[in-house]
Amino acid sequence: MFGDAIQKMKTMGVRQVMLQVLNFATVIATGLMIWKGLGLALNNESPIVVVLSGSMEPAFYRGDLLFLHNPANTPFEVGDITVYKLNGVEVPIVHRVLETHTLRSNPLKQKILTKGDNNYEDDLGLYNGREWLDREHVIGKVRGFIPYVGYVTIAMNDFPWLKYALIGVLGLLALFQRE
Repeated sequence: MFGDAIQKMKTMGVRQVMLQVLNFATVIATGLMIWKGLGLALNNESPIVVVLSGSMEPAFYRGDLLFLHNPANTPFEVGDITVYKLNGVEVPIVHRVLETHTLRSNPLKQKILTKGDNNYEDDLGLYNGREWLDREHVIGKVRGFIPYVGYVTIAMNDFPWLKYALIGVLGLLALFQRE
């Protein structure tokens, strides 16, 4: 299997190999530019997230891919499904807004209390000693989702070798594809 690939690489020539490497780098750069462009357009650092737990069932299930938007001049309302990230917590959390407190002088200065639909209690225990979430902690509001597509990400996190195998196969395909 790899013998044929190595033989094919020897017949390609240096110029063709460099062209294939450049094509592969272009694909990677394009993906990164699309990701950053989505982040700018939707006003958040992470426009797409994957649900990692069952705390939001039946609204969202583990493996659902969520699309986020962070409206800059719109306050969050009770019932909105938000994704937030706290300092010291590695994974963003997807939960519904249970209660909000808004300053009359500045409606965008909000304090938010959240809860998972499938949880018995609110998220005070997750806030690391805080009583409320500040708006700065919220990455975005859920605007849409695709069910189960995020299982690929979950599988790659659960089995790191799968991630490296997939990257290797994609790299070899990009290198040896002549189109």
